[in-house]
Amino acid sequence: MNDYFCTMQSIKLENIEKWYTDNFESNLSGLRILYDDIYPLIKNHKFENKLLGHSTNGIPIHKIKIGNGPKRILIWSQMHGNESTGTKALFDLFNLLSDKSQNSEISKSILEECTLICIPMLNPDGAIAYTRENAVNIDLNRDAIDKKGVESNLLRNVLDNFNPHFCFNLHDQRTLFNVSGFENPATISFLAPSEEITRKVTKGRTETMSVIVSMNNLLQKEIPNHIGRYTDEFYPTATGDNFQKLGYNTILIEAGHFPEDYEREITRKYNFFAILQGIYFLSITNDYDNYQSYFEIPNNDKLFFDIIYSNAQSNESKDLMDIGVLFKYKIINNKLVRFEHIEKTGKLNNYYAHSKIDLKGKLYNQ
Repeated sequence: MNDYFCTMQSIKLENIEKWYTDNFESNLSGLRILYDDIYPLIKNHKFENKLLGHSTNGIPIHKIKIGNGPKRILIWSQMHGNESTGTKALFDLFNLLSDKSQNSEISKSILEECTLICIPMLNPDGAIAYTRENAVNIDLNRDAIDKKGVESNLLRNVLDNFNPHFCFNLHDQRTLFNVSGFENPATISFLAPSEEITRKVTKGRTETMSVIVSMNNLLQKEIPNHIGRYTDEFYPTATGDNFQKLGYNTILIEAGHFPEDYEREITRKYNFFAILQGIYFLSITNDYDNYQSYFEIPNNDKLFFDIIYSNAQSNESKDLMDIGVLFKYKIINNKLVRFEHIEKTGKLNNYYAHSKIDLKGKLYNQ
């Protein structure tokens, strides 16, 4: 199989990048993506769209069906309301799969071999508040057992009824993560979740790992040494761990930081590339034996600050020190506002910074 977009088991980066520049979903941008932003776009697409249900506060949650193939793939984004990069990437994917001007083998293969069910915003209440949790402070990604959240039950109902072969669980990770061994932010991180506490490498996990290997091989060509591997510590109440345990192969994609990309527009592109590569790989293969190089993906580490202020004076002492700051966000007058939060002080020689500022003995003022 060989055409404009794909070659063998990989998409052609040069050509898909060109398509992306002209056709990404430009109506979505920034960190705070709300239901009101995506609803007009959902209506404009011709894919099958059904109302899955409503959030705790009554906001609609949609289920979009694409393709009619035998390989069933479930994808959801923004189960944490303040993690929107996956939502933007999903709508970029929708644009590609609905682009009639490009009669590409990659789209044909996905549409003919796969059936996708996409939930492009599971937690719209959290999106408004820009919080991880839903409207009643439930972390949906830690609610797989109790299923106290309305939204958790909606997702589980889709899982049970659709019976997917693979799931893509789309998240964002904080700017503090670096790729272990490199002074690079972890722009994209992957995980094949564990099924139990020993982290045994089961058949389901190796199948999940093989898809991740395909995605990692592609991204390493574009952003080498910016790809990390998220910890596979078993979380008994986590969604991905439990779905994997139930026999639904689950791929966790964590969208992280790219230099000077605090709006995550560059990261969004690589997130789209990863999702597209993963789905395309699934559409053309039943061979999941190539998984060993999953373990060669470096682990995530936590050595970044957004800013390190060096040679800063504190109120308590005349001694100079370093101040490590991470950005945090809150909603003020319905606007997303960023502020600096001191995470660590002292000598920070062993840490990295997205930005370094020498205060030259001056007092640090937030």
